[in-house]
Amino acid sequence: MVGRAILLSWLTIGYNLVEGGVSVYFGVADGSIALAGFGADSFIEVFSAALVLWRFRAEEGAGKGLPVERERRATLGIGALFVLLAAGTAAGAFAQLRSGGRPDTTLPGLLISAASLSFMFYLWRAKLAVARELDSCTVLKDADCSRACITLSGVLLAGSAVFLAAPALWWADAAAAFVLALFIAREGAATIRAALKPEFAGGCGCA
Repeated sequence: MVGRAILLSWLTIGYNLVEGGVSVYFGVADGSIALAGFGADSFIEVFSAALVLWRFRAEEGAGKGLPVERERRATLGIGALFVLLAAGTAAGAFAQLRSGGRPDTTLPGLLISAASLSFMFYLWRAKLAVARELDSCTVLKDADCSRACITLSGVLLAGSAVFLAAPALWWADAAAAFVLALFIAREGAATIRAALKPEFAGGCGCA
């Protein structure tokens, strides 16, 4: 099961590197701040998966218990990434509202977000199963990061569709992104608080 956690992390890293690069490219080329911001958020997912690799790589095939301090540091790191993700989401939304800029097209956003929704949903469910099997807070929080990416994909998809149908409502996805950033920040703060507790013992409860 540790090997599966590592495989899922590599899949996450590979997919999000491609998704992030493509999103940033088309976001800049087409003047879409939302799409460019979505691409930047993809790299947060890469760092989260890298933390899982760091957490488990040394234990692959070892058949040993999971060191609590390594679990704590990885969980703390993912909590910090949640906070960065929230800040990046809010900053992108603010920049979009302030500039009032409208993208040349929303087709790349529609296609990228649709692909992300399907693949990240698979990763989220797979990581949840591994987290339960290993009783690992690190993998559970990485799954939460994938869930946040799913939500961001939904926001991007909805915003792109709304703009396509009614260009006058260009600000709709930015407003939704602000609300989303609040939820992500709350999740990050809760994760950090759990990891900093003296009684932290790892596990899916993060107690």
